[in-house]
Amino acid sequence: MTLIDLANPSKFLALTARVLPWLGAATAIVLAIGLYQSAVAPDDYQQGATVKIMFIHVPNAWLSMFVWTVMSIASLGTLVWRHPLADVAAKATAPIGAAFTLMCLVTGSLWGRPMWGTYWVWDARLTSVLLLFLLYLGVIALWRTVEDPSRAARAAAILTLVGAIDLPIIKFSVEWWNTLHQPASVFRMGGPTIDASILIPLFIMTIAFTLTFATLVLAAMRNEILRRRVRTLRLMQASAAS
Repeated sequence: MTLIDLANPSKFLALTARVLPWLGAATAIVLAIGLYQSAVAPDDYQQGATVKIMFIHVPNAWLSMFVWTVMSIASLGTLVWRHPLADVAAKATAPIGAAFTLMCLVTGSLWGRPMWGTYWVWDARLTSVLLLFLLYLGVIALWRTVEDPSRAARAAAILTLVGAIDLPIIKFSVEWWNTLHQPASVFRMGGPTIDASILIPLFIMTIAFTLTFATLVLAAMRNEILRRRVRTLRLMQASAAS
């Protein structure tokens, strides 16, 4: 099945019906393994057990940016390629990305309190992630306030593409400015600086959270397609009645 085939909502619904049970099971298994590995991982010699917040914080931080990237691609699909399901993907993905970003901010604050002595500082990395969260809320608000789905899709797509400027700012903020946030310790030129006993559980949890995102977004897209079909039927009934 190609991307062109998936432009047909009926074929997409048939695909999700087959894939979702397996994807959900894989997500549960990998998440269980990740949680166990995180629980038995050793404490850090400086941070103690607090370091284990990393196993929740880092996957959420990664997904906060990854989801916006997915939304940006979907926005191009709406504005440039006119893919029928592009706006469905963007609308379904936005609340999920907002949830991941909120979890990133919350866990980061909980991690920062014992490390920095405060829950929040107007650090370049923290501030740019907060801006990303506000952008997510802005996209969600556009979808909810603009009644015409096609107009809402275009407006949300434009905001998404403009907001994508924030992604490199988040990524390189620790290099461009003097910040409290630590620099990259996994994906870096010299290789990871984290010991394997912590790095392996971190990778497993990142995979688990990514699978969680894939499961949630497919289910949300399926629900959005069905919701639009119901809306169309109601409009047809109202038109026939009038």
